[in-house]
Amino acid sequence: MPTSVTAAIARALVTVLAMTWRIHTSGKNHAIRLRRAGAPIIFAMWHGQLLPLLWHHRGDQATLVISAHTDGSYLARTAARWGYRVVHGSSTRGGVRVLKRMIRILGAGGEVALTPDGPRGPAGVAKPGAVAVAQWTGVAILPVGATASAFWRMASWDGFVIPKPFARIRIVYGAPLIVAEGRAERDAANEKLQAGLNALSQPVAC
Repeated sequence: MPTSVTAAIARALVTVLAMTWRIHTSGKNHAIRLRRAGAPIIFAMWHGQLLPLLWHHRGDQATLVISAHTDGSYLARTAARWGYRVVHGSSTRGGVRVLKRMIRILGAGGEVALTPDGPRGPAGVAKPGAVAVAQWTGVAILPVGATASAFWRMASWDGFVIPKPFARIRIVYGAPLIVAEGRAERDAANEKLQAGLNALSQPVAC
């Protein structure tokens, strides 16, 4: 069976699966306030939690920065079908082109979603790209975590999570993070982002 057909079938199965999930959110008022103010947003989440977050935010027309690796390409096709714009690369890989694209989008009031531990890990360790973009643009980072009551975990570098049918999913939004000028401030913000994402990813009652 051609790879394109296999990928299409997989996307259809994922969509049917996602329609059974029961999603509860907490802290979404942070995103609502920024949107009402017309402010751009940098969403940050761990790579392994992408699937339920992409489903929940489908149709938001955010730009997703994702790896061009094989696993990333499958995810990118699914994201595109769910209404996302996709930029291949990362905030630290893909060079100036990716960074310039993100800055243009944010400068126009758009929204960008980044995975600070992408594209190849280590999982749960934030690289400095997201906070660097936030510092250059003055745009707030909104950290987001997702947990599921039942899931499959893939044997991949990020332990990619696929919630099981009818799983209860909890999505938690942290407070916006503004990165002040200066190298020390950027390093401190990166540590704060990593700690925040890890805290938002702790299993909770859904």
